[in-house]
Parts: sequence; C-alpha cells; structure tokens
Amino acid sequence: MWAALLLATLTAAVPAGARAGGVGRGGVGGGGEGAPPPVSAPPPATPAPATPTTPVPALARLWPVGVRPVVLRGWEPPASVYGPGHRGVDLAAAPGDPVRAVAAGRVSFAGPVGGLGVVSVELTGTGAPPLRTTYESVRASVRKGDEVAPGDVVGFLAEPGPRHCASGCLHWGLRRGESYLDPLSLLPPWLLRRGPSRLLPVPDVP
Repeated sequence: MWAALLLATLTAAVPAGARAGGVGRGGVGGGGEGAPPPVSAPPPATPAPATPTTPVPALARLWPVGVRPVVLRGWEPPASVYGPGHRGVDLAAAPGDPVRAVAAGRVSFAGPVGGLGVVSVELTGTGAPPLRTTYESVRASVRKGDEVAPGDVVGFLAEPGPRHCASGCLHWGLRRGESYLDPLSLLPPWLLRRGPSRLLPVPDVP
C-alpha cells in the first residue's frame, strides 16, 4: 500500500506537459520530440495575369480585311482580367467587304453574340490552348468545324452597329484561353509597314 501511495504522489508531481510530450529540445510540452510540428498556412494565391508573357508567332501573311487597312483603334490591354481596355483592334472597312482568315485553322464558333455576328478560328499548331482569332461583326459564310486556309473568306462585314465604329470597321481579336492578346502580333513587320521605302536625295555638302 505504501508503494502505491508513493507512486501516485510522484505522478502528481510531474507536470502534465512533460507526461504528454516529454521534455525535449522544444522545452516542457512545447513541441519537443513527442509533439507534432507546427502547421504553417499556405502562401496566398497569386492572381493570373490579364495577358500571358509567351510570345505570339507571326503566322499571318495577310490582313483580315483589305490590303493595308487603317487601324482606327489599337489594342489596349486591361490591367486585370475584368478591367477596362480594348481587347482587339478596329480595322477600317466597309459593310459587305469580305473578311478572311489570316492563318490556317478550324472554325470554333460562327453565330451571333449580343446581337453581333462573330466568327472564331482556332489556329493550327499553336499549342494548348490554341490561339484563337475572332472577327466581329460579320455575316458568317462558314460553320463550326469548317477547316480554313489563309485567305479563305469566313464572312462579310455587317452594317455598322452601336459598338466599336459608327462608320464601319472590323473588330479583330486574338485570345489564348481566357487571355487576350494583340492580334497585330500575328503579322510580320513587313506587313505592318504602311508603304514602300522611299530614298531621299542626299544634300550637297560644301
């Protein structure tokens, strides 16, 4: 009986933290060898950028309308996914002008969006997700699933609507997944130049 009483007295004298986790390098009951390691909170997620940083290959060899149309409004990338901006370029054109595919691909959509006719073409060999060009506002002459080659007519420019250009223009866009890109980056530098180079006379040096 005396032995049991002595054991109970010694057990009560030991701190509870020492009995549970032992006395280790972390102190009495403070995360020693018997205590689980502290769990750290995961770092906050970084929001995806509005536009990817990967370069766009210059695949096109022609403009979607005309020969060298005037760019009435350029690409204005948004600061965030839902921020304001101009997600494409507006090219001067007249109603009825043919709208052509700038590169080979497959029609992924052809139909009205918000009352305006839109044609989208997924460009061949541009990775996953593929680059996708959009043409608005057009009367489509193709259907979803059609394969198109560079220069193929995908539709005809519709009458001017309430958006973009009151006098008539094609809104040309480029996307990869949900990210908007500058469609002019599809064009090589020589096609972006406004006209042929002209040599100027060299002034006489006395």
